[in-house]
Amino acid sequence: MDKLAAMHAFRRVVERGSFSKAAEELGLSPAGIGKQVRWLEQGLNAALLLRTTRTMRLTDTGRAYFQECCRLLDELEELERSTSGAQAAMKGRVRINAPMSLSLVVLPPLLARFMDQYPEIDVELTMADRLLDVVAEGFDLSLRVRTTLPDSSLVVRSAGKVEQWLCASPSYLREHGTPQVPHDLLAHRALAFRLAEAPGLWRLEGEGGLVEIEPPVRMWLDNSLMLGQMLAAGQGIGSLPSFIARPMLAHGTLERVLPAWQLRPRVAYIVYPGNRHLQTKVRTLSDFLAAELPPLF
Repeated sequence: MDKLAAMHAFRRVVERGSFSKAAEELGLSPAGIGKQVRWLEQGLNAALLLRTTRTMRLTDTGRAYFQECCRLLDELEELERSTSGAQAAMKGRVRINAPMSLSLVVLPPLLARFMDQYPEIDVELTMADRLLDVVAEGFDLSLRVRTTLPDSSLVVRSAGKVEQWLCASPSYLREHGTPQVPHDLLAHRALAFRLAEAPGLWRLEGEGGLVEIEPPVRMWLDNSLMLGQMLAAGQGIGSLPSFIARPMLAHGTLERVLPAWQLRPRVAYIVYPGNRHLQTKVRTLSDFLAAELPPLF
């Protein structure tokens, strides 16, 4: 049996989370894919996948083997493409994931321009506000908007700062009053982004130094676009990233609250697995995003 073909089949099973989906993509039968994976397991004398009728997950050995499979197959693909010319390396699919709000508000014109510029590169985008496992889920590149990132084996580069602004609707402020100092926020109801590093806690810095405020939270949300809409509906005060707040402020839908006090900005990070050779197409998209994202924040 062809080991490279079996490794490729195993990779597709893990990335797609399904034998049938991998088989459909590779033009094989699920039984044939299963036979290739079992052949790999027999050769390694170790289980790579734990399978039941409903679920499938990697073993510890399988996770390590998957990472090495990705590295070796990517390096082989890059070698083959580099020998046939630089332009040939600018082909194929790039799998990326990004937060929902960033994907819907900021990325469409950028990705459209990138795909026009590189017509033979295909983009597969997964939108999710929660942090996904880049390696286990087979992503080539991930965008994350956070104040900090935990230490990991991922390679990280910054793509610009994203300011965070406290906002509320004009109608809410007319009814409940406009806070003049940070501690006034304790008398207001807050809307909190549930996936923040410290949800419900606002760290404000101004002339008086650093102040931490934990106002009563009326609503918890895990999407910034929805949070903005609830603020516009007069439901309280909340923190929004600048790329969402700016157009709403320009249209008068929202107003800044305590503009002299600054929330800690977040950073748009581009991350990708550090244990594999970075393909030309992935590096090209990473460079493009790092150059084009900052002016939009």
